[in-house]
Amino acid sequence: MDPSATVRSTQRRIALGTTLIGLAAFVLLAVWFVPWHPVPGGAPRPVGADEVFSAAQIERAEHFSRWARTWSWTSLVVSLAVACWFGFGARGQRLADRMRGPWWLQVTGVVAALTLIGRLATLPFSIALHRLQLDAGISTGSWWSWAGDVVKTELVAIVTTAIALVVLVGIARRWRRAWAAVAGGVLALLVVGASFAYPVVVEPLFNSFTPLEDGPLRSDILQLAREEGVDVDEVLVADASRRTTTLNAYVSGFGSSRRVVVYDNLVDDLPEEQARSVVAHELAHARHDDVLTGTALGAAGALLGVGLLGLLLGAAERRGRPRAGEVGAVPMILALAALATVLSSPVQNGISREIETRADVDALAATNAPQPFIALQRQLALKALADPTPPAWSQWWFGSHPTVLERIAIARAAAAHQP
Repeated sequence: MDPSATVRSTQRRIALGTTLIGLAAFVLLAVWFVPWHPVPGGAPRPVGADEVFSAAQIERAEHFSRWARTWSWTSLVVSLAVACWFGFGARGQRLADRMRGPWWLQVTGVVAALTLIGRLATLPFSIALHRLQLDAGISTGSWWSWAGDVVKTELVAIVTTAIALVVLVGIARRWRRAWAAVAGGVLALLVVGASFAYPVVVEPLFNSFTPLEDGPLRSDILQLAREEGVDVDEVLVADASRRTTTLNAYVSGFGSSRRVVVYDNLVDDLPEEQARSVVAHELAHARHDDVLTGTALGAAGALLGVGLLGLLLGAAERRGRPRAGEVGAVPMILALAALATVLSSPVQNGISREIETRADVDALAATNAPQPFIALQRQLALKALADPTPPAWSQWWFGSHPTVLERIAIARAAAAHQP
């Protein structure tokens, strides 16, 4: 038997095994840790938009969202087209052939070049979206600060993607038969490490963080944390108002890097009861270790993704395309990763919506204050010009949170059951 055929057969079996293990791990984690029925008794029907917003507010939000989706979706289509144009044709290989230096530097060069080409191709749509946000009063930063954030975002993308690709290609060069299993395991560990490091390495590139000052809100937050059994040494405030009027808060990291972050405009602009509701939501994420759950699912997804990549690259190699350990395979890997990200979005966002709904339910139970929660959701939607009734398929594919009308319906149901 042809030795190369034997190698490919072994590669295929190992890649298939890696795919099945990754899929099984993802499904088991999702079944065990994702709250698939977060609302006791089932989620109520969304309230009517006209019960919450005026006709003028609905029209303004729909107008903004319509154009925001237009620019975002156009940018997505163009970025995928560029990735596939280089990844599945001869142009990507010719680009890789022009790179000089050791293989790892060539991989980095291909990643940097294709990332920048994709960014330039979609830049007009990003500019149009930022112009829309400026006109709507959502964005407050200057064009220079926006450009700085774009540059920093691209540098982070290049560095993180290059690290992942250098690891993957290096492993494929070293272990030609078992590279999918080895790379899948290593990249899964890198997902865990990135989740731990992100709050202390990447977030400070875009915002400055200061501890929430002593006062009633801080005392109330720490009291809520104690009642909920959440270990929070400090709540941080991000200087987000220098770039946006949108109100937000989030939890990131885990272990010693876990942090609860609130935007400064949220602290300054919201009544204390509403701010308390926001933090209660974030504390619910911390109590359930939702970041850790997301990280574990991401690690399993990485294992599954690399297994599928091994199967696809093996099939491409049989048709004369570069194998995984060659620099010429990098454009195809990037194209496949871009397609996989879009195709897996409904699964990722569906899980996210269930987790966010549980955090809402827990926040309502912890604060026992549904009316401030309702007022908060209305205020958040007005500040962000969120479409109260987005297209159903768009919400299913891209919506990471329940709609404002769904969240208010949950709060009204909670209010109805209050003693």
